[in-house]
Amino acid sequence: MEQLNDAGSSGVIAQLGQLLEDALSDNYIFTATTLWHYWEGLVTTVQLVCLALLIGLILAVPLAILRGSRRRWVKMPVYLYTYVFRGTPLLIQLYLIYYGVVFFDGFDISLGVTSVHVPSIQETWLWDYFRDPFVPALLAFVLNTAAYTTEIFHGAIQSTPKGEMEAARAYGMSRGKMMRRIILPSAFRRALPAYGNEVIFMLHASAICSVVTLLDLTGAARDIYARFYAPFEAFLFVAAIYLCLTFTIIAIFRQLEKRLLAHLKPLS
Repeated sequence: MEQLNDAGSSGVIAQLGQLLEDALSDNYIFTATTLWHYWEGLVTTVQLVCLALLIGLILAVPLAILRGSRRRWVKMPVYLYTYVFRGTPLLIQLYLIYYGVVFFDGFDISLGVTSVHVPSIQETWLWDYFRDPFVPALLAFVLNTAAYTTEIFHGAIQSTPKGEMEAARAYGMSRGKMMRRIILPSAFRRALPAYGNEVIFMLHASAICSVVTLLDLTGAARDIYARFYAPFEAFLFVAAIYLCLTFTIIAIFRQLEKRLLAHLKPLS
């Protein structure tokens, strides 16, 4: 019985594939080959954006806490990092990381009689990863989104109502416990709308990674345009995909906001 079910499923998939092939047979642009090319670009875009946002969020939470420190030597390095990466274009950051890794030469440091050689990245095991354009692009995106997310969470933490913190102190909570149980959950709820905009910004900004030979959605559209000389069909199709992804992100964050608001409603 299971073999019959498997055979039936395979037959349905084969029929659907044949119907798709027949539908695309009269179209010289949107063929099975070009659609697969777009699919590869979509997978790369989603992987790049999701990894960058995940790693950037993990880095941003402790950086936001350090950003609000009263000690100047603690908060100033974080402030300078966010100032630089928020004040310069993401494309320039991507170029500097992608090409800077390649052109960074090793050098020697003289220590009296002896000298220490600092190797270039191409001379180390890191080159096995950085030769792939995905890694420099991911690094640039992580550093950029972590800077913006740090400031988003820093602002949300700073706007925590004093009454919540006074109540936590009245219960005898330590600074760390108050941060985990009161400040961070409250800050996350306030930062959610702004962070949703950051997610959409990173999705749209991912289009620039095609300039470093990474095959994303925009790179796939550029390949199709170069092959068929059809800029409107290629880029309008990619614009529709970006629009669907953006709509999905907006829907997800709206559901999160509704759930948080429902959770905050007082019990009747």
